[in-house]
Amino acid sequence: MPEVIDTTSIAYGKLRRFNLLMGFIHLAQGALMLLLSSSFSLPLTTLYLRFDPSRGKLVQNLQEPYAVRIAPLVAVFLLLSALAHFILASWGYGWYVDNLKRHINKARWWEYSLSSSLMIVLIAMLVGLYDMTSLLLIFCLNACMILFGYMMELHNQTTPTTDWTAFRFGCFAGAVPWAAIAIYTLGANQSPGSSVPSFVYAILISLFIFFNCFAVNMYLQYRRVGPWRDYLFGERMYIVLSLVAKSALAWQMFFGTLRSV
Repeated sequence: MPEVIDTTSIAYGKLRRFNLLMGFIHLAQGALMLLLSSSFSLPLTTLYLRFDPSRGKLVQNLQEPYAVRIAPLVAVFLLLSALAHFILASWGYGWYVDNLKRHINKARWWEYSLSSSLMIVLIAMLVGLYDMTSLLLIFCLNACMILFGYMMELHNQTTPTTDWTAFRFGCFAGAVPWAAIAIYTLGANQSPGSSVPSFVYAILISLFIFFNCFAVNMYLQYRRVGPWRDYLFGERMYIVLSLVAKSALAWQMFFGTLRSV
């Protein structure tokens, strides 16, 4: 009698090695960001009200209480991904497989809620959005978008047909930070003698496309289009998209502002 080959176990094993490889690639890039980058920083501002005695009314008081180095923040979102991949490829592997069998990857959404939210904050700062409260709101809105993805996978474990409610809410939450970024980009170009640097446009266009590709990947998974009928194919696509998006932002920022000169 011919030996029966467990192709499912082989597929999970390959995915484990793939996560390990991705972990090392993210780790190497994060280390390079810390080692090679300049001390380039951007301000964090506040715009609290103060009373102006000369005008007899409350006015906005622009302050720059902090400046943050950008290179360590770039390294953080790369290292967060490295940590997640290493956990899933080691002691978290059994838990990872159990979740994949139920068509959910909880670790993916937890990691994305931090790393992609930090990425969108950095993009916003590149176009001049420095207000601390606005950046906090952008971070949280993007995190909500990611967590709606978590809810999409969690909810549809118990539905007879695909329920797209969480997907639609996630698309709305994810669009708002990009709208704010677009407003600041257009506003800068309308000011005489000033414009957003060309490398920032490359970041905006490429990252906007990559961010939307995650939604497309989920859409194809739940529509069960072609190879996306296999949930593991969609999982591999998430991993590849994550690597490409994070690498694109990291190295475009490096060559735009972070190179030591």
